[in-house]
Amino acid sequence: MSKFILSAFADEIDSNLNTQMDVLDQHGIKFIEMRGVDGKNLVHYTLDEVREIKTRLDARGFKLSAVGSPLGKIGINDDFEPHLELFKHTLEIAKIMECKYIRMFSFFIPGGEAPDIYRNEVINRWKQFVEAAEGSGVTLLHENERGIYGDTPERCLDLLKSMNSDHVKAIFDFANFVQCDVSNYPEGYELLKDYIEYVHVKDAVYSDHHVVPAGEGDGSVEEILHQLSLRGYEGFLSLEPHLGNFTGFAELEPNSPGYDLPEGGARSFAIAVQALKKLITKIENE
Repeated sequence: MSKFILSAFADEIDSNLNTQMDVLDQHGIKFIEMRGVDGKNLVHYTLDEVREIKTRLDARGFKLSAVGSPLGKIGINDDFEPHLELFKHTLEIAKIMECKYIRMFSFFIPGGEAPDIYRNEVINRWKQFVEAAEGSGVTLLHENERGIYGDTPERCLDLLKSMNSDHVKAIFDFANFVQCDVSNYPEGYELLKDYIEYVHVKDAVYSDHHVVPAGEGDGSVEEILHQLSLRGYEGFLSLEPHLGNFTGFAELEPNSPGYDLPEGGARSFAIAVQALKKLITKIENE
């Protein structure tokens, strides 16, 4: 039996942590994939400041599903040593937050150059991440992202196999693969299904790559969630709506949280939640 647990990039609602928690409470979501909090990325806070944030979360009954770090989101030719130190700091943050996952990337490749040229350097850097994380109990989640080494299912699989670690798993991001013009289903899913431990929920269309609510694009969201359900997936579906320019607010049902809000982060988020919950209900009833 599958178990989908909803989480969210709450900084897409508002930069203020209290507002983030207020809105998530309205939707019955008690997990945050924490990226931006009070206007700054979590990984750039001191450990004492992180403890203060944890106290605020605890007081409201919130937990982190993952640290939404920008680690690995630098150029492959950029200096790696400061980045590795930031990673070690982030491991301490994860420990304080009692969080087992850190979201990460596999480095931007110079425009116009073949990613395979930089494969060895990507693998070398990731092996240093894995070595530094050894014994921490933290799982490193690689997110497929346009422009990095792991932007296609094949190169994601290469990285995951090369690490050969129970503590390196895949995030499956529907929209990001669409924006790379690759096939999510069945091709992408079939390649990565044994490594998927976390899911980012946003959808997109091939024609111009714009983001839409889950199930309304070309990301095969319903099909893949259905397959994950059949496999007994137990884990997070983390909403990353990216609907800042979305105009379809008429689709928001009158009894939905956010219906009476003006256009903006909280209302866009409400549309994203509504779309995902409809898909989950449909899958559960199949």
